[in-house]
Amino acid sequence: MDTNELLRKVRKIEIKTKGLSQNIFAGEYHSAFKGRGMTFSEVREYQYGDDVRDIDWNVTAREERELTVMLLVDVSGSKDFGAVGIAKREMMAEIGATIAFSAIQNNDKVGVIFFSDKVEKFIPPKKGRKHILLVIRELLDFQPTGTGTDINMVLEYMTGALKKRCTTFLVSDFIDEHDYSKSLSIANHKHDVIAVQVYDKREAQLPDVGLIRMRDAERGTMRWVNTGSKRVRDAYSRWWYNQQQAVNGTLQRCNVDMASVATDEDYVTALMGLFKSRGAT
Repeated sequence: MDTNELLRKVRKIEIKTKGLSQNIFAGEYHSAFKGRGMTFSEVREYQYGDDVRDIDWNVTAREERELTVMLLVDVSGSKDFGAVGIAKREMMAEIGATIAFSAIQNNDKVGVIFFSDKVEKFIPPKKGRKHILLVIRELLDFQPTGTGTDINMVLEYMTGALKKRCTTFLVSDFIDEHDYSKSLSIANHKHDVIAVQVYDKREAQLPDVGLIRMRDAERGTMRWVNTGSKRVRDAYSRWWYNQQQAVNGTLQRCNVDMASVATDEDYVTALMGLFKSRGAT
């Protein structure tokens, strides 16, 4: 992607997502993620007998309204799939940008970890419009070197790298053969992890179009698949259903909230539902 095209896309997403975060998400975001057990290790807690006149009320107020938001964004090979609607990568970029703009409107820090089967890039959390635009540019144009997916690895990395509690959005299609339940449970205990699944409906069901050659985007292998066979289509549907049930089960056991959105659907509705459900708890 050349510089001019990239800048046009950045500007387009900035206009769209900034309007959404200001007009739609601001109140819901604030109620959903503020005051959820933030810790400030450098600030001494109030002790019995302390003079109330010595309390730094500015710090107290800052504790209540500032968050550190981390985006864990899947950049594996499968995210380029986009048979129905836009490509998963494009939707992930818009979702990440919307969350980032929502955070910046609330004076929060935002950081990103791009991952495949390894940590591709870590952008430490910062504030400010310049930083947000850097994040969006990377969301749009980042080129990974790995093709697989390892959620377990990125959760372990984040848990070790970030000492202070943060609100973490794990944005992925969750097509991952690894067991990440333990690392997710640990990460969600230390931080506040929210899952955002982006999927393509064509991934859930094979069309009946005869013999086609398909490429595994994460392994890079090619194979012929007879989609005209009902047995093959049913087997694929069962695989998708079982995979999705496994994802849902893992998230529920780890007490992690999730929004799931297809590439041809409106992600605004999914995020609003997530924000509202968390704000009500």
